[in-house]
Amino acid sequence: MSIFNAMNVSASGLTAERLRMDVISKNIANANTTRTANGGPYRRQVVVFKTNDNAKSFSDYLQSARKSQNNNMNGVEVVGIRSDKSLFKKVYDPGHPDANEEGYVLMPNVEIVTEMANMISASRGYEANITALNTTKNMALKALEIGK
Repeated sequence: MSIFNAMNVSASGLTAERLRMDVISKNIANANTTRTANGGPYRRQVVVFKTNDNAKSFSDYLQSARKSQNNNMNGVEVVGIRSDKSLFKKVYDPGHPDANEEGYVLMPNVEIVTEMANMISASRGYEANITALNTTKNMALKALEIGK
């Protein structure tokens, strides 16, 4: 793997984790939204990642790296943003404008504690990719110093 490939892998991780944090922030912001453009309560969104390389196992990766100097390790790819299909919460609030005839309001399927844990995880992933990128950059600088 070349230094630039390593930087590309870290950059793809940074982009993916940033998108994940954006979606989590959107979930938190809409935790109490009972009416959307579709007519129902807000439905929690989840980002789906996929590895972007062709190796199936570590030994496959080693064999492809040995055969080819320019391997195609591209990091992570965002497959899409999917809706969480879990059930909405029912809250008894007969005075709410969106309450049904029994007085229950359908609330979004967003759990703040879960979203905060996911935000911490995404933040740690982002920091890890920054550390990997800085380490790769320092390796390149040290390699340039060898020629002095």
